[in-house]
Amino acid sequence: EVQLQASGGGLVQAGGSLRLSCTASGFDFDAYAIGWFRQAPGKERVRVSCTSPSDGRTYYTDSVKGRFTVSRDKAKNAVYLQMDSLKPEDTAIYFCATRIIGDRVDLGPFFRRNWSYTYTYNHWGQGTLVTVSS
Repeated sequence: EVQLQASGGGLVQAGGSLRLSCTASGFDFDAYAIGWFRQAPGKERVRVSCTSPSDGRTYYTDSVKGRFTVSRDKAKNAVYLQMDSLKPEDTAIYFCATRIIGDRVDLGPFFRRNWSYTYTYNHWGQGTLVTVSS
């Protein structure tokens, strides 16, 4: 069974940092892209980042570029979202997700076009709440 779990959220002051973790099980973690999304209160879920192991690329939404960094730990089947210089507008529930369709592994070009859409991903973990106070 494919499982994803996001953790590491909490309350932090503006300008501070948090590191979120996404731990995975039930699939070949090294082969699949992992996306990060967030959902602010009363708003839709939107893209944050995606790491695509097939081509080694990582994508970020414009509002987090230069502040957020994604990394992978293959030994721990984990992806991390390091969030620095946090702003109140970063307050949201953060989710990690992946896309697994049978034995197919979607490659870099697919994620280059589609990483930012929630419908690209069919497995989602429970989110973790990040609250940034001003």
